[in-house]
Amino acid sequence: MQFIEPKNDRNYLWTSHSKRKLFQYGLGPGAVKRVMRYPDRKEEGIAEKTVAVMKDKSTKSANKELWVMYQIVKGKKRVISAWIYPGKTEPGAEIYVPDEVWEEIQKKF
Repeated sequence: MQFIEPKNDRNYLWTSHSKRKLFQYGLGPGAVKRVMRYPDRKEEGIAEKTVAVMKDKSTKSANKELWVMYQIVKGKKRVISAWIYPGKTEPGAEIYVPDEVWEEIQKKF
C-alpha cells in the first residue's frame, strides 16, 4: 500500500507533525477528513484554541478510536495531529499530547 501525502487546499492545512502521524498509523487524508466531518464525539482540545474529534474504530477483537486535533485558522481547518488510541476513552477525559505537538502548535504558520 502506498502512502498518500495530504496536500493543503482551500479547506485544510496539514502540519508536518500530522503528516508524520498519518504515515505512522497508516491513515489516509480521507479518513482524517471523515472524522472531522462526522465525529462520534467532539471535545475542546487540550491545546489552546483547538478541537479534538473522535471516531470509534473498534472491531470484535480490539477497541480503538481514531482521534484528530485541529484548529480553525482563517476559515480553514489546520490539522495538528491524528492518532489511533488503543482502547476506549471516557467523554471529557484528558487526552495525552506529546511534547513535539506542543512545540509545533507554538510555531507561527
